[in-house]
Parts: sequence; C-alpha cells; structure tokens
Amino acid sequence: MNEARTLNLRVQKAELISPSLKHVVLESADRSPLPSVGAGSHIRLSLCENNKKFRNAYSIAAAADDRSAYEIIVRRVEPSRGGSAFIHNTIKAGQTIEADYPGNLFPPSFTAQKHLLISAGIGITPFLSYLSYLRRTQAEVRLHHFCRLDELETFRRLLQPYSTGEVYLHPNSTKIDVANLLQSHPLGTHLYVCGPEKFMETVLGAAKTLHWPSSKLHSESFGGSHAGGAPFVAVLARSGIEVKVGEDQTLLEAIEAAGVEPPSLCRGGACGQCLTEIIDGRPEHRDHYLSPEEHNAGRAMMICVSRAKGNRITLDL
Repeated sequence: MNEARTLNLRVQKAELISPSLKHVVLESADRSPLPSVGAGSHIRLSLCENNKKFRNAYSIAAAADDRSAYEIIVRRVEPSRGGSAFIHNTIKAGQTIEADYPGNLFPPSFTAQKHLLISAGIGITPFLSYLSYLRRTQAEVRLHHFCRLDELETFRRLLQPYSTGEVYLHPNSTKIDVANLLQSHPLGTHLYVCGPEKFMETVLGAAKTLHWPSSKLHSESFGGSHAGGAPFVAVLARSGIEVKVGEDQTLLEAIEAAGVEPPSLCRGGACGQCLTEIIDGRPEHRDHYLSPEEHNAGRAMMICVSRAKGNRITLDL
C-alpha cells in the first residue's frame, strides 16, 4: 500500500440501523472502480469539521463484487473524540470524503483448518467480510457474537444472510463461559477476536490459559487502549517544538494538530507504522505491537495510542 495515494469518495447512502449504529455506503466520486480489498480490510477516512481534522480507520464490512462501493458501520461513541460524532451528526448522502487506499492488518489465515470468530458490539464489522469470503471458499467457520440486548435484533438482521447454524448471538443478559467456546476445536483452528479492549483481553486470556499457540491467535482493537489520560507535553526534538497533549486526545492527534505528519496507518497500536524513538521520558504503553521486553526497555513507543508517564516526554520527531 502506498500511503501517499488517496481516494476521493462520495457517500452513496448513510442511514441509522439502530439508535447508535450508522451504516454508510461509499463509492468513488468519479464512479471509477474502487481498489480490490480482502476480508478484514479497513479504510482510513479524513474527516474535517470546524477546522479540526480527524483520521479514523473503519473496517470494510462489505465490498461490492463489481468494486463500485465499500460499506462501513460506525457506532456513536459518547463522549466522541471527533470521528464518531462527525459521521453520525454531519455525514449525508452526496457528501465527498477523502480516504487513504485500503489496508489490511487483520486478514484470515490461509493455512487454518477452521476459523473461530468471537466478537462483541461493533467488533462484528471485520467478521462480516470474513463470513462472506470464508463461505465462498467453503472453509469451516464458526462465529460467536456478543451484543447488548437492545441491539440483538439489529445484529440478527446483519447476520441473517450468514446464519446457517454456525453463527451464534449472545445478548449480554446471557451468561456465557468464554473458555467453553474455546474448547473442543480441531488442531489447525485459528481464533480471531474483535471488540472492546476488556472483552478481547478476556477472550485472549482464556485462550492462553487453554494453551492456544500464539501463532493461532489474531485480534483487532476497536478502541479503549487510546482513551484519554492525564495531559502532558511532548518535545519533538528534530522539529524543535513542544506539543501539549490534552487529556481527551492522543499523542498522534496532538502532533498532527501542531503541523507535524509522522507516519501512521491503523491508529490502534497494531501496525507499527508510527513507532517512534524516545529520547527522554517514560512511556505508558497501550499498544499491541511491541513485545513485553520492548515495553520494559522504554526506548520507543506507538504514538497513536501510548502516552507519557509524567508531565513530559521527548521524541525523535
């Protein structure tokens, strides 16, 4: 993927499918075919409101076979850091949006004998594309999706095209033993998890307790790790500026607002694109990319999600 390339998209459709979920269909502004995407792909939208810019990545829940459109589903988050509120309050049919070319940090394994998908809430979105792809390849797949009771019917409608006995919905009011879902699967099964941070930690923790190999565990975060914290100052050594990072913004957002554009892609602490060397100060790591040893060393950090421990940190930017 070439990050310099951008797409000019038009909103073909934008409609609520529940009080807090909005379904958006995006097409090329000039009606040309969109880039091909695989299961698990995402697209990063550049959103602008009141002179404030947001760059948010969203899973492509579905892509038209003729490459005419992408579909995303966005949850309204309260309080919103920008993108969620913009899409729910402002975006409408006919509007144009700039986006990066799609990327894929969460593809299904091509060597898996079976695919076990476990999601919660809006974490279902990458698995909608998984289900479509895996059914075409006739792969063995099972999905367990956890959701709020008041959204049960919404997710049932979304999953209805795939509900053939291998798709299971679990409203929050139902007590489910996650460890039980991870047992009795054949060798070669791969586990994929997507949803809120604590949910993913619970599922992956249970998998590790049951001795699932790390090579067969896959996850994609949908928020939580980058949620705010105490404000601090980031000194950008090469740029010669100091950046104030507010309690409700990420380090990357603050740096971008100051006019510096470091490399970035997923903005969720998973891809490694924004890895930045630390010259002085202690980081508060919140990523899924660096190893425990690298966290302990404290020589670099993922600026899209991680913060400073203390009032100040100096970066090689």
